[in-house]
Amino acid sequence: MHLADRPARRRLSTALENLSATFRGMTARPDEHNCECHWGSPEELSLLKTPDVELEPDLLRRAWQATGWTDHAAVLRRILPQFATVLVAGRANPLFGLEEAGDSFARARWQQWPAEQADSVREFLHAWWAESLTDPDAAVPAHQVFVMCAEASGTLGPWLADWQEQTGYLSDQRLAEAAAEWEYELLGENLPWYVDWYEHDEEELRAELVAWLLGHAAMRLREAGASEDLQHRIRLLGLTGEDRWTDPHWPGHRY
Repeated sequence: MHLADRPARRRLSTALENLSATFRGMTARPDEHNCECHWGSPEELSLLKTPDVELEPDLLRRAWQATGWTDHAAVLRRILPQFATVLVAGRANPLFGLEEAGDSFARARWQQWPAEQADSVREFLHAWWAESLTDPDAAVPAHQVFVMCAEASGTLGPWLADWQEQTGYLSDQRLAEAAAEWEYELLGENLPWYVDWYEHDEEELRAELVAWLLGHAAMRLREAGASEDLQHRIRLLGLTGEDRWTDPHWPGHRY
């Protein structure tokens, strides 16, 4: 199938091109520094102060993961076109999960950037999310892209709204995959990813995700023919305490 036959992939390609145009020529601050023994050499640091030079994969990873920058936003703007391409290709290599990449976006406070820059980041995230739901060849599982977008923005609303609008076999399949991935932690009263950015409220995010799964997603899983076992595990999210543990369909999870 050609690119032209896949609107979501075409939209993502355009969003990546727009990121490259928007952030072309960006650099880290001239006085930027980081711990040489933990981050990298002066020669590597100088590359962040040089525009439009592609970084080696390990240096790129250290740049977005590092927390000791004087101006994290400037560093992220410098690497963003390459970073976004690596994310979409599934080559970001976080230590734990893509929430780490989302945390890097959150720490940069990209939503407060000038409108053209913030809009280009927002469109990239939405385009990538849509592609993960509708492209059978998407490189990154949809539930991981969702986590990345949630942590990058500090909210679930826009991404759940997009998911609700995206109907069809593939999007339903991605929903079943996500529900199966998340049910263990959710039934243990946990959010199924790690929240690192202190401004994000883990309990609030979990409550919103559970409410959506019990409402829209439960009906959709049923209509899509998801396994009865999975449907029951999502139903159990609506029960609390002993009602949940003594339900005949309680899976016996130990926490």
